[in-house]
Amino acid sequence: MALKPWYKVVTPREDLRLGKPLDASEFAVHLDKVRDESAAEDYRNPEKFFERTYLTSNLASMAAEVVRRLSGEKTETSAIFNLNTQFGGGKTHALTLLYHLAKNGPKAESWPGANKILAKSGVQGISEAVTAVFVGTEFDSIKGRGGDDGTPLRKTPWGEIAFQLGGEKAFATVAEHDRLMRAPAGDVIRQILPKDRSCLILMDELMNYVSRNRKTDLPSQLYNFIQNLSETVRGEERTVLVVSVPASATEMNPEDHSDYDRLKKLLDRLSKPVILSTETEISEIIRRRLFEVDSKSLDLNGKIILPDEARAVCEEYARWVLAHRQQVPSWFPVDNARAAFEAAYPFHPMVFSVFERKWQTLPRFQRTRGVLRLLALWISKAYNDGYKGAHSDPIIGLGTAPLGDPFFRAAALEQLGEERLEVPITTDICGADDSHSVRLDTEAVDSIKKSRLHQKVATSIFFESNGGRTSGTDATIPEVRLDVAEPGLDIGNVETVLSALEATCYYLRADGSRYHFSLKVGLPKLIADRRAGISQPRIKERIMAEISQVFAKGPDLERVFFPQKSNDIPDRASLTLIVLPPDRSMQDREAVLRSIESMTAEHGTSGRTFKSALIWSAAESDSQLDHVTRDLLALEEIQDEVLKLQLDDSQKRQLKDNLRRSERDLREAVWRTYRYVALLGRENVEIIDLGLVHSSAATSMVDLIISKLKRDDLVADSASPAFLVRNWPPAFKEWSTKAVRDAFFASPIFPRLSNPNSIKETIARGVSGGVLGYVGMIGSEYEPFLYKEGISAGDVEISEEMFIITAETAENYKRDHSDPPVLTSIEISPRSVQLKSGEAQSFTARGFDQRGHDYLLDQVAWTATGGAIGAGGNFQAGNDEGRFTVTASSKGFSATAAIAIAADGDIKVIDEGGDDGSIKTVSWNGEVPPQKWMNIYSKVLSGFARDGSLKLTLNVEISSEKGIPKERIEEMKVALRELGLNDEITI
Repeated sequence: MALKPWYKVVTPREDLRLGKPLDASEFAVHLDKVRDESAAEDYRNPEKFFERTYLTSNLASMAAEVVRRLSGEKTETSAIFNLNTQFGGGKTHALTLLYHLAKNGPKAESWPGANKILAKSGVQGISEAVTAVFVGTEFDSIKGRGGDDGTPLRKTPWGEIAFQLGGEKAFATVAEHDRLMRAPAGDVIRQILPKDRSCLILMDELMNYVSRNRKTDLPSQLYNFIQNLSETVRGEERTVLVVSVPASATEMNPEDHSDYDRLKKLLDRLSKPVILSTETEISEIIRRRLFEVDSKSLDLNGKIILPDEARAVCEEYARWVLAHRQQVPSWFPVDNARAAFEAAYPFHPMVFSVFERKWQTLPRFQRTRGVLRLLALWISKAYNDGYKGAHSDPIIGLGTAPLGDPFFRAAALEQLGEERLEVPITTDICGADDSHSVRLDTEAVDSIKKSRLHQKVATSIFFESNGGRTSGTDATIPEVRLDVAEPGLDIGNVETVLSALEATCYYLRADGSRYHFSLKVGLPKLIADRRAGISQPRIKERIMAEISQVFAKGPDLERVFFPQKSNDIPDRASLTLIVLPPDRSMQDREAVLRSIESMTAEHGTSGRTFKSALIWSAAESDSQLDHVTRDLLALEEIQDEVLKLQLDDSQKRQLKDNLRRSERDLREAVWRTYRYVALLGRENVEIIDLGLVHSSAATSMVDLIISKLKRDDLVADSASPAFLVRNWPPAFKEWSTKAVRDAFFASPIFPRLSNPNSIKETIARGVSGGVLGYVGMIGSEYEPFLYKEGISAGDVEISEEMFIITAETAENYKRDHSDPPVLTSIEISPRSVQLKSGEAQSFTARGFDQRGHDYLLDQVAWTATGGAIGAGGNFQAGNDEGRFTVTASSKGFSATAAIAIAADGDIKVIDEGGDDGSIKTVSWNGEVPPQKWMNIYSKVLSGFARDGSLKLTLNVEISSEKGIPKERIEEMKVALRELGLNDEITI
C-alpha cells in the first residue's frame, strides 16, 4: 500500500497554505503590544493564543505555580521566576500566557489547556490579578512614557510598574524616585503593590534596557530595583514576579556580558529558574503553531492524536530503521523508533534532533522562534510543491529542506550567522539549474533520481554540519543515513551518493567518514579548474598506456596494440590478441567491422593465412575513458604542486584518496569499455559482448577474454586425438604435423589452441593410445613409423616432413609389411579419350597389390587397335574413325582403355561393352575459357552430379610472366586443405 503524503494527512494553517510571506517577527511576541492590545490577532486574542499554544510540562508547571501563588497559596510555590533560557527560546511567549491568565482570571478557565494548569495548581479557580508589564526594548528613559496623554510622565522601570499597578496614586509614591532615577527600597515598593488583590509583575528584555542606558547610572539602579522588588515580593502573599533577562549573545559586548552575569547571579539566588521546553516537546509546539488543530483530536495531556494514515507512515519508517539498526547512530532510540516518528510527525525526528544536537550551539540561533520561522517557510514551500505534483514525501525529512527557495535559504543563513554560505548552497546543493546535486540526480539511475538522493544527502550534510560554521561539527555517515531514511531506500545508495558528491561538489569537505561544507573551495573545484587545461594528446597518451598495461597481464600469447594497417599484425599459427584503439569503438559498428574484416583477410598486399588466429578486442566508446583520465591527470598536476597550493591535512588526505580512486577508476574504465571481442566465425566476423565486467571478474582482462572463448568452444587448451580423426581431410592419407597445427589457426571449423605446441601432446597421446600413427616419409615407406608406442610431446616434431596417419592406415601398413605384396590388378590412365585422326595420347599403367596399394610394374606390354602404340604407352591415332582400345598387360593381368577417333573432334559416345547394349561411360576433355567455367557445370555436368555418377578430375595450370608470389601459393594450399583436398602443388 502506498504511503499517503503528509500534506494529505495534516493541514498547515491557512497563511502557510496560501504561501503568504512570513516574517520572523511573526513568531516573536511583543508583550507591550499584547498589553495595549495592538499585537497580532494570534497573540492579542487570549483564546486563540491558547489554541495555538502547546503547554509543555515545564510551562504548565510554572503557570500552575503562578496561579496557585496568585490565589494565596504559598506552599509548593515560588514568588519569583527567572526565565533565564536561550534567546528565542519561548520566554516572551510564556510571559504572554501568564499575562492572559492573570488579566482574565475565571474567564480563562474555559480556554484550551487551562484545565491542565488548574488541575496542576490544585486550587478551585484562576484568580484575576492586577498586572504590570515592563519590556526593556520598548521603554525609553530619556523621553519617558506619558506626560502628554493625561498621564504622569514616567522615566524609570519602577515608575512605569507603579503606574500600571495603581495608576497616578501609586506612581505618586515613587514620583520622586522616578524623577531622580533612583531605585526605591522595599518600604516604598510595598506601598505600590495592591493590598487586597493578586498582583503579577512581568519584566522582559532587561539586557536591552541595561545596554542602552550604560552611560547613566540606570543599570545599577535597575539592579538595585530588581533586588529590592524580589526581596519584597517574596514576603507578599498573592504577588508574583517573572523576569526574562537575556538578549542575543551575538549582540552583547563585553560590558553587556558583565551586566548579564551580575543580573543572572542575582536572579539565580532569589528566583526559581525555568526551562520552558525539552527536545521531545518541540514537535508539539510546532504542531500547535503551524498546523490546524481540532480540539477533538487532543488527548488528555493536550497532545495531538495522529490519524491512522500518519501512524501507518510512522510504522513503515520505524521498520526501515529497525532493519538497519547497525547502520544508524547508536544514540537514536531504535527500539522505540515508531514512538519517535509519531512524536515528530509530519517531520522526521532528525529535523528537530539536528537543531537540538547541533544548531543550539550557534550564537545567533533562536531555539523556538528561529525554528518556528524556518519550519513555517519549509512547510509552506513543501505543501505547495506537493500539491503541484513536484513531490509526494510521506514525511518531511531533513534532506527535503527547501534550500533552493530564496526565502527559506535566507532564514537558514540568518540563524547560521553566515550569509556567504549562499554560494556553497547554490553551487553544490540546489537553488540553481546547474547545482551539482541537482545535476547528479538528473544523471543518476532511476532509484536515486526519483528520491532526489543527491540533494537530500547534501542538504542533510549542510544541516548536520551547521553549514560548516562550527569547528568539529561534521555530518557522519550514520547520521546522514538516518536523515534520509525512508521505506524502500537502498542503504548502499547513500555511500554511492556520498562518493559522487565528494568527487563533484566544490565546497564539500570530507575527512574519512565525516563531512561538512566550507566557504573555501575544495579539491573538486581545483580539479575542475585543472581539467579544463588538460590537452587531448596528453589524455590519449595516458589512455593508451593504461590500456597497454591492463592487456599486458595474463596468458602468454601474442599481443598487438592499436594497429593501423594489416601488416602490423603478424601472420602466425598462434593466438594473437589485437587491441583496437579506443577511438575506433563500437559506436561506429559498421566501420569497425569493415576494418576487422579487412585486416583479418589481408596481410599487407597478400592474403592472410592464419585468419582464425586473430582475436580482436574493441571498446564500447571512448567517452568514459576520456573523462576519467582527464580527472586523473588533473589530480596528478595538483599532487605535483601540493606545497605551492598550501593544501591542509584533510585536503591532502582527500587528494591521496582521490588519486588512488582515480587510478582504480581508470583501470576499471578500461575493463568496462573493452567489452567487445571479435573473431572469424564460420560465415564471417562474429562479435561477442562480454557484458558489464570489472577487474574482480578475472585475474586479467586477457584471462577474462580467453575464458569466455573457452566456454563458447572457440578456444581450447588442447584437442583430442579423436577430434583429429573426426575432422581428417578426405584428400590426405598422411597429414603433416605442420598442416595439423596450422588448421587450428587457419580454419574457423577448428577451435583455436591457446598454446600451439599443445598439438604435440595431442599427437603423442594419439600415438600412445593407438588412435594415430606418427611417421616420416621416404618414398612410399614410413620411416620412422610409431604406432601404439609410448612417446612424449618432446618427441613430436612440427614440420612438413613429419606426418600423422589414422589407426586404419597404420594397421594396414603393419599388415603390408608382414605379408609381401603381389600384383592383383592393373589400371590404365586415362580410361577413355577422344582423339582426332593422327593425334597422339600418352597412357600410363598402374599396378595394385592385394591391399589396393601401388605395386611397381617392372614390365608392361602395350597393344592397341585403331593406331600404333609404343613400349612406353604413347599411342598415335590412325586415319580410321570409330571406337578402338589400348591394352596394358603384366604378369598375367591386363587393363583396357577406350579410344574414340573422329576427324572433327566432336564428342563421341564410348560404349564400354555393357551386356545389355547400354552406354556405361561417357568422357570428355578439352580446354574451357574462364568466362564459361560456371556454365560448364550448370549446363553440362550438374545433371550427372545429382545422381552421383559424375567423376571430375581437374588439371590446373597457372602461369604468370611476373611470377606467382609464395603467399598466393600458400593461400591456395590453405584453401585446398579447408576443402579437404590434396594440397600438393607442383611448382
